[in-house]
Amino acid sequence: MKTAFEVLLIVLTYILGSIPFGYIFTRKFTGINIREQGSGNIGSTNVKRVAGSKVALITQLCDMLKGLLPVGAILSLQYCNFYTYPDTYVYMIALAAILGHNFSIFLKFKGGKGVNTTLGASILLSPIPVLVAVLVYFLVKWKTKYVSLGSICLSVTLPVSEFLIHKSSYQFWYFLLCATLIILMHLPNIVRLINGYENKTI
Repeated sequence: MKTAFEVLLIVLTYILGSIPFGYIFTRKFTGINIREQGSGNIGSTNVKRVAGSKVALITQLCDMLKGLLPVGAILSLQYCNFYTYPDTYVYMIALAAILGHNFSIFLKFKGGKGVNTTLGASILLSPIPVLVAVLVYFLVKWKTKYVSLGSICLSVTLPVSEFLIHKSSYQFWYFLLCATLIILMHLPNIVRLINGYENKTI
């Protein structure tokens, strides 16, 4: 019974992560199908190009909450001794939210690139590496004007900073998997960066 409940929470977290806020908000405020505009991505960067900064900010916050809320709920239950989960369970919950965003059940398993949801899911698990990675992102974006390059550098910084600061095995492997997912989702951007066709910050 306990295992079934834990599986159910993972499924519900995946469904929550699958909610395509970028698609929903862009359609609501502009009437545009964001999957047919710009890069076709539902993330906040493409939302900004298509629907503007305000809609992009709302999208960014909601995408972060998709990861933050379920992880926060599990950690709260553990802290209050309401329910005891295996040590790795909270990381499975975090990954379920990220995978839901990247491969949304509502968009035929298409989705975003998972950066904001990864940050939201990870900030309570290991805040210092997340903050370091965000700082790296802004520095790279400011210097190069490439959001994608900033995101890729952010992803690499997560496991590296986690290892250097905490040397925690669970969190290191979790961040390494997150970094791998972000890089895989950015493969088209990497190709464009190499060929000099990537869009710069708007």
